Amino acid sequence: MKTTKFILVTILMILAIDSVKAQVIDPSIFPDQVFLRENTMTRKPIPYIYVRESDVMWSKRVWRTLDLREKFNHPLYYPETRINNRASLYDVIKLALLEGTIQAFDNPAMDDEFKVKMSKATIEGIFTVWDSTRQVEDPNNPGTYILAPLATDLNSNNIKAYWMKEDWFFDKQRSVMDVRILGLCPMKEKADPGSGEIIGYSPIFWVYFPQCRPIFAKSEVFNTKNDGERRSLDDLFWKRMFASYIHKESNVYDRPVIVYSTGIEALLESDRIKSDISTIEHNLWHL
Repeated sequence: MKTTKFILVTILMILAIDSVKAQVIDPSIFPDQVFLRENTMTRKPIPYIYVRESDVMWSKRVWRTLDLREKFNHPLYYPETRINNRASLYDVIKLALLEGTIQAFDNPAMDDEFKVKMSKATIEGIFTVWDSTRQVEDPNNPGTYILAPLATDLNSNNIKAYWMKEDWFFDKQRSVMDVRILGLCPMKEKADPGSGEIIGYSPIFWVYFPQCRPIFAKSEVFNTKNDGERRSLDDLFWKRMFASYIHKESNVYDRPVIVYSTGIEALLESDRIKSDISTIEHNLWHL
């Protein structure tokens, strides 16, 4: 009996030592890591719970704007260039589109129902920006300047905002108010042709959020509290770890808030829509 126990203990010790050795990182291969980061790269998104139409007591569709200039949204904007396994939301979407993993949808300003698919050539053309106002001196006529359009890449630092489309609904089967994000639309900066001053943003394309989730689940974002606990892009959206404001709700006129409200009134209207969703959830428990 003692011999058997001794053999088992010896085997366990050998396995433990081998396990420790297996975790040692070769500094020549991974010079910038103390331990091998494997968790995020193998993660899968949390599956949605099936919802029956008969269980939805109430629903509301809203459109939000995510301003990446806000400090709380910086994990979506940075890094401007890829660092190891970490990239901005735009770079993750861009790489997935170029690889053909996800699909982009055209006419973002007018159509957000994911109807018109973009071809690969069109997608590649979107990621190139032409500066048609660039002028250079004519080598054949010194002192005279001519237009010389310059092509540059549409980089992460050009994307400062996103539109987000989502559905809020109350599921009576689970007795919870739930939300499902349907789509994301990156917004590029729009400059004045004369002065070059940024005057607003223009939508580029829509991507279907559920199709993006497997990619987002494997994409790390920065955790300001703990470098050893990296979250994924999917975690960030699943846990609602972003700041946004509502710029449109479903309505009979299909118009955004800015059409009938401006300035501080538009912000108050956005807060009213947000408050109404919370009030609906509260009132459903008192029917």
